[in-house]
Amino acid sequence: MSFESDKRFNDFKHFPRGLRRSGEFTVAEADSLEKNGTVMLALYQGVQAPRDEAEAAFVAQIQTGEAGTNPHAKVWFKYLKVIGPKRVHRLCTVAGSAEETSFEASSSSDESLD
Repeated sequence: MSFESDKRFNDFKHFPRGLRRSGEFTVAEADSLEKNGTVMLALYQGVQAPRDEAEAAFVAQIQTGEAGTNPHAKVWFKYLKVIGPKRVHRLCTVAGSAEETSFEASSSSDESLD
């Protein structure tokens, strides 16, 4: 059977309360990661060779970056996305030279009126 492991997968570094309680995964996704995540990680890191066609397809999809219809690859890509770096969008502006120029121009025109 594919993705079979005796050890349950837990990532307490990124999910200190567990995968189920993180709020990032559905119950089915958390079950899949806990049951198969150890083998998925080993295949992803190249530590373990694929044992059957399903694992070989998983490795091929991970290398190409497309999950397709493989549920294991979909869950693994979602896991990688969740633990990856967060994108921060800031809504602030930085004063540029264009703004400084407009202030200088308006102050010089005020001086010329006097």
